[in-house]
Amino acid sequence: MAKSKQTDQAGMSGFLGTIERVGNMVPHPAIIFFILIGIVILLSVIFAALGTSVTYEGYDAALGDIVEQTTAVRSLLSGDGIRFLVTSPVSNFLGFAGVGVILVAMIGVGLAEESGLIATLVRKIVAIAPVSLFTFIIVMVGVLSSIAADAGYLVLVPLGAAAFHSMGRHPLAGLAAAFAGVAAVFLVNVFITPTDALLVAVTNDAIATVNPNAAITDVGNLYFMIASSIVMAIIVTIITERFVEPRLGPYKGGVPVEGGVELSEAEARGLKFAGRALLGFVIVVGLLTAPPLPYGILRNQETGGIMAGSPFMSGLIVLISLLFLVVGYAYGRGAGTIANVTAAIGLVVKTWSNLAGMLFLLFVIANFIAFFNFTNLATVLAVNLADFLQTMPISGVTYIILFVIVVAIIDIILTGALAKWAILAPVFVPLFMRLGGDPDLVMAAYRVGDSPMNVITPLNVYLAVMVGFAQKYQKDAGMGTIIALMLPYTVVLLVLWTILLIAWYLLGIPLGPA
Repeated sequence: MAKSKQTDQAGMSGFLGTIERVGNMVPHPAIIFFILIGIVILLSVIFAALGTSVTYEGYDAALGDIVEQTTAVRSLLSGDGIRFLVTSPVSNFLGFAGVGVILVAMIGVGLAEESGLIATLVRKIVAIAPVSLFTFIIVMVGVLSSIAADAGYLVLVPLGAAAFHSMGRHPLAGLAAAFAGVAAVFLVNVFITPTDALLVAVTNDAIATVNPNAAITDVGNLYFMIASSIVMAIIVTIITERFVEPRLGPYKGGVPVEGGVELSEAEARGLKFAGRALLGFVIVVGLLTAPPLPYGILRNQETGGIMAGSPFMSGLIVLISLLFLVVGYAYGRGAGTIANVTAAIGLVVKTWSNLAGMLFLLFVIANFIAFFNFTNLATVLAVNLADFLQTMPISGVTYIILFVIVVAIIDIILTGALAKWAILAPVFVPLFMRLGGDPDLVMAAYRVGDSPMNVITPLNVYLAVMVGFAQKYQKDAGMGTIIALMLPYTVVLLVLWTILLIAWYLLGIPLGPA
C-alpha cells in the first residue's frame, strides 16, 4: 500500500515536472501574448466574416437593468478595428488597473523592503510564531486579503516566500501557499467585501426578470463564505505541506537567508521606531474614519459606512502604500539604513527601476485584453456555453457541478469576477429559479468555480508578477514553474469545494442569514 502511494506521488510529481519543463520551454511571456494577439486578430476576421453573433439577456450598466442584447464578433482588421489597434494602446496601458496598483503599492512596499524592514519583520515573526501553524496563518491572511483588493498579491506573496526562506523551507512553497490563499480562495471571506455588493446588485437585476418582488442581500452567502474561508485555508495548508513542499525538496537556489533569527541592536531599534510610526498612522487613519459624520472623512458620506463605496475602501491601496512608506522610513532611520528623505527617495526609485520588465509585460497584456474584448469573442463563447447548459435536462446537483465547470472554463479567458457574472447571472439565475432553486445558491456556485482557476490562467495579470517574485529565488523560473506549482491547488480546491457546496445544498444548511 505504501509502495503504491509512493508510486502515485512519483507519477504525479513527474507529470507536474513535465508541465513545468514544457511551460518553461515556451517563449518569454510577452512573446506569448504577442502570438495570442495575432491569433485573436485571425479569429476575429474569420468569425466576423461568418456573421457570428449571440442574443441574450444581459446587464446594462448604463441603464442599471437587464435588457435583451445582441453581440456580434467584430473584426480587428475592419476599419473600426484597425483604428482601435492604432489609437488605443496608450490608453489601454494607462487604463489598466494593474499598472497603477503595482506602481503605487511598490512606493511603500519597496521602501519597506529596501530599508530592511520586511526581512527583519519576517525573522521576528519566525521567532515568535508557532511553527505548526505558520503555513495556515500565511494562507488565512491571504484569504482575508481579498477585502483589500490586490494588496495581497503585492505584499503577502513575497512576504510568504521570504518567511519560508528564513525558516529554512523552500521559498517557492511559501509563495505558492500565499498565492493560493490570495487568488485561489478569492471570492470568499469572513467579511463582506465591496465585490460582494457588486455581485449582489447584478444578481438582483437578474432575479427581477423572474420575480420583481424578490431580492437577495449582501449577506446571503455569509455562512458559506465563512466556512469556505476556513476549510479551504486548511486544505491549501495541507496541499502545501504534504505535497507541494515535499515535491520541491530542499532549497538549493543559492540565495542566502538574510541574517539569523536574532536581531541586532540596530534592527531592534528600527522595529521600535517602526512600531511607533505604525501606532501614529493607525491613530490618524482611525480619526479620519471615526463616526459620526461629517468627521468620518474616509467613510461613505451618504450611508456613513466604512465598507461599500467609502473612500477608505477605494483608497485602500494608497493607504497600504502610505503605511509601508511611513513605517519603512521610520525603521530605516532607527536601524541606520536610511540617512534622510533623499536616500529614501533613492530606494523608491531603485524599486521602480526593478519593475521595468514587469511594466513592459503589463503593456502587452493590457493591449491583448483590450483587443480581445473589442472582438466580443469572449462574450460569444460565454453565452454559447451558457445556452448549451440551459438546454440540458439536469437535476440540482448536476446543475451545480456543470455550472462550476462552466465558470472555471470561462475564467481561463475572462478573469474579471464582475465581468463574468454580468454575462452569466442573467442566464443562470432565472434558469435556476424556474427550477425552484435559490439565487444565493447560484452565486455560491459561482464563487466556487471562479476562484481556483485564478492561479493558473495566463490571463491573470498577477501570474506574471508571481514569475517575477519566483525568479528572486530561482533564476530560471517561468510561467510553467508557476502553473505546475499551482495546478494541484486548482484541481483539489475545485473538487473539494464543489463537494462542500453540494453537501451544504443536500443538507439544507442556510447559505447566509435569512
